[in-house]
Amino acid sequence: MAILLDGNSLTLEQVANVLYRNEKVQISEQAWENVKKSRKVVEENVQRGNVIYGITTGFGKFSDMVISSSDTEELQLNLIRSHAVAVGEPFPEKVSRAMLLLRANALAKGYSGIRRETLQLLLDCLNHGIHPVIPSQGSLGASGDLAPLSHLALLLVGEGEAIYQGTKMSGADALKQAGLSPIRLQAKEGLALINGTQAMTAVGVLAYLEAQELALTADKVAAMTLESLCGIVDAFAPESHQVRPYPEQQDVAARILSYVDGSQLTTRQGEIRVQDAYSLRCIPQVHGAIYQVLHYVEEKLLIEMNAATDNPLIFSDSGKVISGGNFHGQPIAFAMDFLGIAMSELANISERRIERLVNPQLNDLPAFLSPDPGLQSGLMITQYVAASLVSENKTLAHPSSVDSIPSSANQEDHVSMGTTAARHAYQIIQNSRRVLSIEAICAAQAAHIRGAEKLAPTTKELYSQIRAIVPVIEKDRSYAKDIENVASWIKEKHAAQGVAQPA
Repeated sequence: MAILLDGNSLTLEQVANVLYRNEKVQISEQAWENVKKSRKVVEENVQRGNVIYGITTGFGKFSDMVISSSDTEELQLNLIRSHAVAVGEPFPEKVSRAMLLLRANALAKGYSGIRRETLQLLLDCLNHGIHPVIPSQGSLGASGDLAPLSHLALLLVGEGEAIYQGTKMSGADALKQAGLSPIRLQAKEGLALINGTQAMTAVGVLAYLEAQELALTADKVAAMTLESLCGIVDAFAPESHQVRPYPEQQDVAARILSYVDGSQLTTRQGEIRVQDAYSLRCIPQVHGAIYQVLHYVEEKLLIEMNAATDNPLIFSDSGKVISGGNFHGQPIAFAMDFLGIAMSELANISERRIERLVNPQLNDLPAFLSPDPGLQSGLMITQYVAASLVSENKTLAHPSSVDSIPSSANQEDHVSMGTTAARHAYQIIQNSRRVLSIEAICAAQAAHIRGAEKLAPTTKELYSQIRAIVPVIEKDRSYAKDIENVASWIKEKHAAQGVAQPA
């Protein structure tokens, strides 16, 4: 059964189903009625010759220049062509797919004045798996994601490039091979397609979905590290976390205790030492704070996914056409910067646990978990890789939202840089996944040395899953593919289940 879009109720689970399971999408009947009514307002204003931004005027600094009604088609096509100037590596296909979905949902709200046939073609491209090639750099995040969305819009008029059935081709050929025809943009439609925050939000949704899975995996990997280092479980006792009542902190502590339940490796206070280092003892506090950020980001994404971010907005009930600033990406810019910082910290504490696993001065295990210390280096250099990745994350985590460069001759004098923030957050997540992969490999090797049979049932299952990817280290080899394979496994776990939930 197809997912129904109405512009108001799209969920992250539905987005995941469209992105990872290729579910089909339709517009609800009420939404079609709203689209029809808003289009009528646009056509009436064009017929009357009313001066309305982007309908009978130029764009940006050209907003004071009135355009003849006979030139409206040319105006909209010129807008798309002139604004499609994004550069750099293309977004992943899943981002392009999410942009199609989110733009369709925003237009379905009925505040954009677009025609039914234009919105239908947008849906058809999504349902047929035609993904526009959209360069990833060039958006200021206000007036929305103009450059990236213009590349999306080019597909609808039979221009630009697209990926169809795994092959890159012209937009015209992609439509033709799928049995679709391009549209001719009418008044307001070009602006309706590109004035919004769907690039930053699409990247943000993908980043959030992957971050949620990564955080949950980090809890489980950290639990195996705790066992492999004979960690003290007292620090996870519920009493300690009840007196600092952050729900997320309490949840992480409870999960760690459940994961190590039945372990023969964990210890109690005073048995070996009185207390552990922070990277073990403070897992609930740090991971818990990261979940707080994830909850904040989820809240903002859900609002933005179901928001009208166009300009001007068409209010069919009153007939008003209001020029405002809903295209400004500040809420998502802040959320993405926050997400990047949180996921950078997930990698930071993971790298410190890696150090405790491989450093013979910090544990009683063979140096660098080597099968023959000295002759063989073991996992020594994997910690270097983790250190490199977390250092890169610290640079990427510099907030993009604190910057703004005026554009359009100072008409657009404050922008969000939200798409840059989203891109950086997504890259941080890719780096952090690799750091967590290194921790998983090191923890599994340490558990092997301790005796994997002594692990708790939950972490023993995790150990077996890792061992299916990475064999026991019996002599030195290159671990590069091991790291990437574990990272891919973590990522594929997310793709298989959609919106991750605690186990």
